[in-house]
Order: sequence, then structure tokens, then C-alpha cells
Amino acid sequence: MPIIKSAIKRVKQAAVRRDRNVATKKAIKAALKAFEAKPTADTLSKVQSEIDKAVKKNLIHKNTAARRKANLSKAAKDAGVKLSAAKKPAATKPAAKKAPATKKPAATTAAKKPAAKKPVAKKPAAKK
Repeated sequence: MPIIKSAIKRVKQAAVRRDRNVATKKAIKAALKAFEAKPTADTLSKVQSEIDKAVKKNLIHKNTAARRKANLSKAAKDAGVKLSAAKKPAATKPAAKKAPATKKPAATTAAKKPAAKKPVAKKPAAKK
């Protein structure tokens, strides 16, 4: 066991991170077993989601994830699983539309002219 405070802290942090990483890897394995037991589009999406989470947490390399997902898709295709397109949930729309803002008459907007720019005063050059 370390004696230095920073080393003690590092040991604690490493233990917490290890637990977190092991939990993520177990989630991938559990989802994979569920997919292998019953290959459906739902279980396939769960496995792919878990793999994406692991990549996001830098637990596995992105190419490793791509390879695993490709193999999963191939296995799903061989099993006859219909791959559903990913649908994003529609944004909630307000029940009642607000009344459009009233427009100002065109004559008043055309009559306004942009303000003239003031010339910028140049600073005198410093003498050497």
C-alpha cells in the first residue's frame, strides 16, 4: 500500500475507474448474449448502443467497435432480422400555433436610411 497521499488517491481513482470499465464491458457482454439467444432488431440495437457507449468512454477503439458492429449486422442478416432504420423522435410541436407577428408598412421601412459611418481617426506613428 502506498504511503504518499497522491499515490493513495491514485489507487482509489484507479479502483473506481476499473469498476466503471468492468460494468460497461459486462453490459456489452450481456447485450451480446441476449442478441445471440434471440436475434431481433431490438436486441441488435441494444448491443450496438452499448458498443457505442464504450467507444465514447474510450474503453474500446473505434475500429474495434466498427468491426464488432459489422459482424453483428452480418449475423443479424444471416438470422433474417430486418434492420429497421433509426428514427429520431419528432420534436414536440405546440398544440396551438401563435398568431403571426404583424408586419410594419413597407413605406416606413424603406424611408429609413442606414446611419453614415464616421471616419476612424488614425493614430500618429510613433517616432523612433
